[in-house]
Amino acid sequence: MIAEWLIIICLAIGIIFNSLGVIGLLRFPDLYTRMHATTKATTFGSVFTTLAVIVYSISLYLSTIDSQFIVLGVHAFIAAFALAFTNAIGSHAIARAAHRSGILPSPAVVDRLKEAGR
Repeated sequence: MIAEWLIIICLAIGIIFNSLGVIGLLRFPDLYTRMHATTKATTFGSVFTTLAVIVYSISLYLSTIDSQFIVLGVHAFIAAFALAFTNAIGSHAIARAAHRSGILPSPAVVDRLKEAGR
């Protein structure tokens, strides 16, 4: 019973943050703010969605004592860990390459790298 509520809460948080990432992608004016919205929100949302899978696998393991559910939980944990790092590193590399290639931020956005002369 408690596990079901934890799963529902984690899935709701994941859906909300993934939806906020999509809204940010559609509403923000330039590449940098769009990338910020999608990276931060979807990483957080995906981690909570994976946490729901981990709670699900633990609850099924405790009720059936079948080791395949532990394997599911471990794989979900590895996926969340990899996603947290690769999403942040990839978006940083894309933003840096865009800035070096001359893609300017929206005029409403402060560009501290341009001010520093980098």
